Amino acid sequence: MTISVGDKLPEVTLIKATAQGPQPVKSSDYFAGKRVALFSVPGAFTPTCSAKHLPGFVEKAAELKAKGVDEIVGTAVNDAFVMGAWNKHAGSEDITMLADGNADFVEAIGLTMDGSGFGLGKRGQRFSMVINDGVVEQLNVEEPGDFKVSSAEHMLGQL
Repeated sequence: MTISVGDKLPEVTLIKATAQGPQPVKSSDYFAGKRVALFSVPGAFTPTCSAKHLPGFVEKAAELKAKGVDEIVGTAVNDAFVMGAWNKHAGSEDITMLADGNADFVEAIGLTMDGSGFGLGKRGQRFSMVINDGVVEQLNVEEPGDFKVSSAEHMLGQL
């Protein structure tokens, strides 16, 4: 079943990409007590993800924070080393990367996709959400192949 607005995030372990290396974080601890703009992409360094999705959140980071977002998080079914490299290459210090290497997070919230036709295997769908103290405040899930409702610009309009 897909997570909905008003639902509490499930308890999973994600891996935070840091300069000191990968650090495991529990979702219940990580998202507690703050308002987070989270975006999920099918894969770091993939075309739409790198050309549009991540750059939009980098560009709009100050505006999102001005509207009450405490942190901006990017996630994908990639390992923490790839997520860290992607943020270093195309992101910014305004973005925190949380790796979902085993797809535990996207499975727990019901937002997986089958990318095996492209050699990607199981991945997360393209989506964004605003999480307030661990509870989903906004949820924007893209139709396959689209990039409209999960953008930073769309999220700004919701805040």
